[in-house]
Amino acid sequence: MALERFFEPLSEVTGYTYDLEVLERGESAYQRYEVGVSPLFGRMFRLDGAAMTSEGDEFIYHENLVHVPALAHREPRVALVIGGGDGGSAEELLKHPSIVRVDLVELDGEVLALARRYFASIHRGSLEDLRVSVRVEDGLKFVGDRVARGERGIYDLILLDLTDPVGPAAQLYEEPFFRACAQLLNEEGLLSLHLGAPDHRPERVRALVARLRAVFRFVFPHFHYIPLYGAQWGMAAASNATNCSALTAEEIDARLAARGIGDLRYLDGTVYQARAVLPRYLRAVVG
Repeated sequence: MALERFFEPLSEVTGYTYDLEVLERGESAYQRYEVGVSPLFGRMFRLDGAAMTSEGDEFIYHENLVHVPALAHREPRVALVIGGGDGGSAEELLKHPSIVRVDLVELDGEVLALARRYFASIHRGSLEDLRVSVRVEDGLKFVGDRVARGERGIYDLILLDLTDPVGPAAQLYEEPFFRACAQLLNEEGLLSLHLGAPDHRPERVRALVARLRAVFRFVFPHFHYIPLYGAQWGMAAASNATNCSALTAEEIDARLAARGIGDLRYLDGTVYQARAVLPRYLRAVVG
């Protein structure tokens, strides 16, 4: 197959290009998709014209989305992943030996099917692990139903492993949904999500951080360059009792060692602690 060149916008006035040998393309009930092979990133997945994950650099996104909050929690046992149909977040969660259950709620069953077909190197069997309960459901409804039933404090971690805050995912980035998630978190629980590209959409990053701060006492924005996304990318961990920025490099390294997590390619104590220090212009963006 020949390489195709794709343009991906980062804002109304910026974007980047990459080449991809498309293996499969189609449209589910919710979104368009392409699976292909990139000369740089290996197998790669796109939804509605946006790169989602790749074999080559998925570790940057998934390690930071998962382990920044998970290492801040003293003993995470039960986690909820909204989205995350590629299985990468579940795979990282299972590295913590205390985890006994992961509820993975993915809106689009086709995403799960594509992950099982093409991305074993990302999910590494986590989608079939007995500790992972995979549900093809609307994450907004899943959370809302549990809050309506009066369930409280049932999760140690909630990870919003979503597409951008437009289209089907838009309501999952709004303050009412954050408040619903806060009710499902236990006392030390943490919420984790991605914020987008601060250099291209600073207003989006600023708004999301403000919404989180309206709900949570501690909000820890952290930023990482993700090659697949062509930009520096923001994430945040939020909690009403657990302050990620208070952890020292030594504490993080000690928790990694105690939990037997030795195969991370990005995070260690030094990197974790360094992410608490933002350059002045990013401090201005997050407020």
